[in-house]
Amino acid sequence: MKRGFSTSKYLKAQTKAIKNRLSKFDNKLYLEFGGKLLYDGHASRVLPGYEADAKVQLLKKLKNLEVIYCISAKDIERGKIRQDTGLTYDSQALNEISEIRNQGLNVSTIVITLYENEKKALKFRNKLRRAGNKVHLHPKVSGYPRNMKKLLSKESLPKKPFIKTKQPLVIVTGTGGNSGKMAVCIAQLFHEQTQGINAGYAKFETFPVWNMPINHPLNIAYEAATADLGDKNIIDPYHLKHYKKKVVNYNRDIENFWILKKMIKAITLKDNYINQYHSPTDMGVNMAKAGIIDDKIVRKASKEEIARRFYRYQQEYKRKQQTRKTMNNIRKILKKAKVDEKKYPLMKI
Repeated sequence: MKRGFSTSKYLKAQTKAIKNRLSKFDNKLYLEFGGKLLYDGHASRVLPGYEADAKVQLLKKLKNLEVIYCISAKDIERGKIRQDTGLTYDSQALNEISEIRNQGLNVSTIVITLYENEKKALKFRNKLRRAGNKVHLHPKVSGYPRNMKKLLSKESLPKKPFIKTKQPLVIVTGTGGNSGKMAVCIAQLFHEQTQGINAGYAKFETFPVWNMPINHPLNIAYEAATADLGDKNIIDPYHLKHYKKKVVNYNRDIENFWILKKMIKAITLKDNYINQYHSPTDMGVNMAKAGIIDDKIVRKASKEEIARRFYRYQQEYKRKQQTRKTMNNIRKILKKAKVDEKKYPLMKI
C-alpha cells in the first residue's frame, strides 16, 4: 500500500499543538476527545499510512494525563446499541475502559451524565463501584445550554459534583456522540474557576480537516461517514468574520458555538485564554494536515471510502436499518465528490 500519510510527522505536530494549548492555561486543560479513541478505522482508510491506534500513541507521548470517561444515563436506560460493535453502550463502555487501561492510560473517573434517576444507570454505577471504579452521577442540568440564569443557579452547574483530577491534561471521552462530554468539561471549568484556577477547554476531532478545502475528498468522506446523522461541512462563519480566513468546520459545532461562547464568558475569568476563542475552529487542536505527504493518494483513498459508505448504507437500507433520508444524503455526497460508485465495485465487499 502506498502511503499518503506519515503517522510520525502527524504525532510530532499534534503533540506540540496540544502541549502549546495546555501552556495557555493554569496547568489544567480539559480536552474533549471526539471520535473513536482506541481504533480509528475511518482515518486509516482515508489517510493511507495513518495507524489506526494513532490516538493511543498520541496520549502515550503526551504522558502527564488522565481520562474521564462519559456515558449517558439515557443510553444506558434505553439499552442503546453501538452499530459498529453490536454491543449495548454500557457493555461497550466496560470494554473500552478496560482496553484504555490495558494501554497503560489512567481512566481516573467514570461519569454517568444526563442522570434523572434512571434505575438502570444507578445499577450500572453500583456495578462499576463494586469493581473499584470512581464514579460520578452528573444530573441533567436545568437550562443547559441556553438558559444562562438557570444554568448558573444553585440548582444547575453548582449542583454537579466536582471531579478532582491530579494531572494537568484531562482527556474527556465517551461511548459516542451525545454522551455529555462537553457538559462535563463546562462543569469542571465552572468549579475550577470558583477556586481561582484558569483551567482551559479545547476540542480534539480529526475530521473535518479545518485547514483543507471544503470540497477536498477527504472532507467530503467525513460527510459520507456521517450521512446518517446529516453532518455537513461548512465554512466557519465566525472564523471568516474575525480572521478573514476560510476554514472548515461542521454544522453542529457552528450552530452551538454562540451558546458555548456565552456560557464560557459567564463562568470564566476575563483573563482566561479561552475567551480568545473567536470561532469553533479556534477551540480545536487538530493537526491532521501536517501528516499528509501525498495528496493524490489521499484523494484516491477518500473517494474509495465515499463509495464504500454508499454501498454500506445501501445494504443497511435494504435491511431496513437506514432511512430514505440517509440514502438521499449519500447520493448528494457522491455527486459532490464526483464519485461514480459503479467504478468502485470492490468497495461492495
